[in-house]
Amino acid sequence: MLSVIIVNFKNPPLLRLALTTLARALLGHTLSYEVIVVDSASTVETQNIVRHDCDGLLDRLVLVPFSENTGYTRGVNEGLRRATGDYLLVLNPDIVVLPGTLETMMAYLQDHPHIGLLGPGLLNFDDTRQDSGFRFYTPLVMAARRIPLPFTRRLINRFLMRDEPLTSPTSVDWLMGSTLMTTRTALERVGLMDEQFFLYLSEVDWAWRFWDNGYAVAYMPTVRMYHYHQRQSKGRFGILDVLMRRQTRWHIRDAIRYFRKHGISGRRPEHPKPIQPSLLNA
Repeated sequence: MLSVIIVNFKNPPLLRLALTTLARALLGHTLSYEVIVVDSASTVETQNIVRHDCDGLLDRLVLVPFSENTGYTRGVNEGLRRATGDYLLVLNPDIVVLPGTLETMMAYLQDHPHIGLLGPGLLNFDDTRQDSGFRFYTPLVMAARRIPLPFTRRLINRFLMRDEPLTSPTSVDWLMGSTLMTTRTALERVGLMDEQFFLYLSEVDWAWRFWDNGYAVAYMPTVRMYHYHQRQSKGRFGILDVLMRRQTRWHIRDAIRYFRKHGISGRRPEHPKPIQPSLLNA
């Protein structure tokens, strides 16, 4: 059984699109599933979309409303706690799921049990590829992404794994949190996301912990979904964003917590069980 967890925050149009395309992707399949929508700072409009507009599209659709802004991490965890599936998919409402993708990802995890966290290739709506598999952060990388300079271009390209072909399933340090699939077995070993991270870097910390528990994290570009990507923590004013944008302050606060927890080296943790490269490239 597949549990799909969607964490929504004041985005009714995209949530309707996500649920509609998800229903279309599941149409005609015998796949057993449930869809859990965790609605942060819930509104009547969003509740009507789930309970009325999309209720007939999906067999098992559950709404979990919160009156306050819970943040991404707590929302994901609430969905994971309620999920009953053997496979779990964390999905942002700005994702368009294409037919065949979910079954392919589930089958890949079943055939490759050393992989604990799997993400698809993400596309812009003009069919160009988005960067969604990364190497771990260092403070220098984070600063360079906010204030790009000519001499940091090579550093950024390495962080974005643009030095790798990324044309087949590949081991990556971490995956963009907009689409993450894991298994019940891996989740029980690794645990939920760390709620000290309110909005940012919880998926980076989670991937670090998968590696630390002997699981691989893999990017699967042969499976594709569309993503309406917005970097909300990055504004137009560089270093001044910290004074002018709340999202930037959240990002910096979560980054400080991440580096305190994992250090600043950017190296993958030592894991007790070696990952076989052939499992990632089969």
